[in-house]
Amino acid sequence: MEKRLIRIIAVLALLTGITLGENSFERNCVKCHQELPASLQEMLMNYIQVYSGEKNTKAALFHFMRYPHQDTSVMSEMFLQSYPVKAPLRISDEELRDAIDVYWKKYRVIGRLR
Repeated sequence: MEKRLIRIIAVLALLTGITLGENSFERNCVKCHQELPASLQEMLMNYIQVYSGEKNTKAALFHFMRYPHQDTSVMSEMFLQSYPVKAPLRISDEELRDAIDVYWKKYRVIGRLR
């Protein structure tokens, strides 16, 4: 009975695209961005340069992911000519906030510099 339940759960996880160990950031962000010449860390540094603190940076990221536009991008014009702005993410607000939190925790420099 337990083995059958485990199999059912495993099949459901595969069918819904849930991979064990992946978080919303890995599922929704890393896949597309890993092929770009600018790393996700470099992109976050651009956001931090423009928006400063954590709260403003996270709010800017959230807004940009919902309403992406070349005029509100922090990337250079040259970068955007080669790599146009992507379509809005089609995930829930909660999952987007989770992804942004993971992104911030993974790449932030605040508190890491000595």
